[in-house]
Amino acid sequence: MSAEAADPGAPLRRRSRPRIDLRRLGRVALRGPVSRDRLPDAIGHVAEAHRAHHPDADLTILRRAYVLAESSHRGQMRKSGEPYITHPLAVTLILAELGAETTTLTASLLHDTVEDTEVTLDQVREQFGDEVCYLVDGVTKLEKVDYGAAAEPETFRKMLVATGNDVRVMSIKLADRLHNVRTLGVMRPEKQARIAKVTRDVLIPLAERLGVQALKTELEDLVFAILQPEEYEHTRALISAAAGQDAPLETIADNVRHTLRAAGISAEVLIRPRHFVSVHRVRRKRGELRGTDFGRLLVLVGEDADCYAVLGELHTCFTPVISEFKDFIAAPKFNLYQSLHTAVVGPGGAVAEVLIRTHRMHKVAEAGVVALGNPYAQDHTAAPQTEPSDERADPTRPGWLSRLLDWQESATDPDTFWTTLRDDLAQDREITVFRTDGGTVGLPAGASCVDAAYAQYGDRAHTSIGARVNGRLATLSTVLSDGDTVQLLLAQDTASGPSPDWLDHVRTPAARIAITGWLTDHPDEAKPGPETVDASGPGRPEPAVGAPVRDAQAVAPARTRSGPRSTGVVVDGPGAPVRLAGCCTPVPPDELTGFVVRGGAVTVHRRECPAVAAMQEIGRAPVGARWADAGGRESDAGCRVTLVAESFGRPRLLADLTEAIATAGAAIFSATVEPPSEQRVRHTYTLQLPDAAGLPALMRAMREVAGVYDVSRAQQPSSSG
Repeated sequence: MSAEAADPGAPLRRRSRPRIDLRRLGRVALRGPVSRDRLPDAIGHVAEAHRAHHPDADLTILRRAYVLAESSHRGQMRKSGEPYITHPLAVTLILAELGAETTTLTASLLHDTVEDTEVTLDQVREQFGDEVCYLVDGVTKLEKVDYGAAAEPETFRKMLVATGNDVRVMSIKLADRLHNVRTLGVMRPEKQARIAKVTRDVLIPLAERLGVQALKTELEDLVFAILQPEEYEHTRALISAAAGQDAPLETIADNVRHTLRAAGISAEVLIRPRHFVSVHRVRRKRGELRGTDFGRLLVLVGEDADCYAVLGELHTCFTPVISEFKDFIAAPKFNLYQSLHTAVVGPGGAVAEVLIRTHRMHKVAEAGVVALGNPYAQDHTAAPQTEPSDERADPTRPGWLSRLLDWQESATDPDTFWTTLRDDLAQDREITVFRTDGGTVGLPAGASCVDAAYAQYGDRAHTSIGARVNGRLATLSTVLSDGDTVQLLLAQDTASGPSPDWLDHVRTPAARIAITGWLTDHPDEAKPGPETVDASGPGRPEPAVGAPVRDAQAVAPARTRSGPRSTGVVVDGPGAPVRLAGCCTPVPPDELTGFVVRGGAVTVHRRECPAVAAMQEIGRAPVGARWADAGGRESDAGCRVTLVAESFGRPRLLADLTEAIATAGAAIFSATVEPPSEQRVRHTYTLQLPDAAGLPALMRAMREVAGVYDVSRAQQPSSSG
């Protein structure tokens, strides 16, 4: 992994080649046609690579940056024994070959000056401007003297925040880490392993998300060699052995070239070798490797339409493996990647994977956000904005980065931030869901409605009571799929809080941190899970929605107390615990009857409740029961009642019903919503009213909600007996 062993006369790989060999170019950059006692004139390599992508670039600022970097680092040596200036030069060459613009290269040359020399940020700003100063500051590490053990996570937090404003910060950091990992051989094994693990857990996922595959693949191989040396050596031996055998991909490539020429399609067909980690993954997946598993065919064309023309010819003239087809042109990956993926069967049954893309797509696939140049440069051809804005439009700030920047603000503890960052970056696939207002929300694969709620509403999502997914009522635990349309339903009371059960369904750090924070701050107020929801105070409508919800018509959860003080009911047999049946939830002035159930408690029903007849049919003897006085239940007890609302399905129906209930002064003890049938929805609410006299007004208010055509007292048989 030393950066010295290279042929100084080896030619640079040109832009027309399909793959950028950054490892070799980095080694070449450190040596030049000069004597051993002089510093290599590597800035010439940087200039040549830069001009290949930007022919009109002004190199004056690069030369000034090189002079400052060389003079400020003069006398400093790397652990490998090389002059320190070789490091910023190698990092800058990596970025130059990827197509980075001049400002990024300037900052790359200076990226260690503020951290390791006497140069200050003010000096950088004075000589090179605000943008270069911002990039240099973004990659400058925080001092361990000031931050102690938190220095590394807080440095990454600082870099990520800076990346949110200018993605070029992370481009420089990735190139910096690549060169450092290339030269890790001079470090102690334990330090190599520590750096390799951080690279694996944080930097490689960031390179993947930013689409910089040329950096990601080499980092993966270098880390693979450090952390899994035996597997690495075995994979290297397999690749070496395959190189000396007949290459079936060459035969298939020739057939593809002939097919495309015959169809009049201008295309470049290349064999793209798999890197070590890719071969290792294929071997673990398939066991014994086939000759075609060591590489893939890459077909490069001029226009998007040509990609589909190539696909049509391949699927017509070869036998396609349909399960391997993926269209990342019509639906690009979240890291800007675009290609058509397919597989075809060649002579002798050999299966070859094929990537089809334009030259522009290939450049972006290799270099990701670096290939976009300066995303913040003003477009002088565009129409001027009617209103000035202090915010720069940044096409390189994808949803995952915005979410990361949001949740990191809540993760004030460095350990929490560091652990959560690794977990977040481990989620390597993203979905897009649509809001009913036409907007979109980006989420990691496996995210639920809870995640969508917090992504859309932030802390307001604490009051979530359900959702509609593609127009159908769904529980908050419902896992979302790419392309789903989600409408979140929120309670009106902003004092409501989340359920601890929600933590079982979240994938996004923002949601997990917000829920955990609320539960920590409100240890005595956490409501039960999303299937049966307790709203113990007036104005807290917290029903859950689902299909179906458990205990839909069960007896109200037992809060069994003795005597009339708790229920307002007197039964024959003084001292027996009394509870009101949840199947009919009697309230004054209902006529009552009771039955003794297991444990000696008496469950009291309305006389017309179907459960009464059922109990008598099986021989249960009724127990006399009556309200304590003519005024009904005692004032401090209130009354509980179960109501059934029949309605036509429509958006916001659940939210409007719960708002009507809260406005009437009732609290929702539990709620269920059955799956829609023929556009009709049945809601069952167990409600706590301050006074039974308010029941008629409550039922009228619920009937007045648009779409509700009937509200009645529950008449289902009880399960209590």
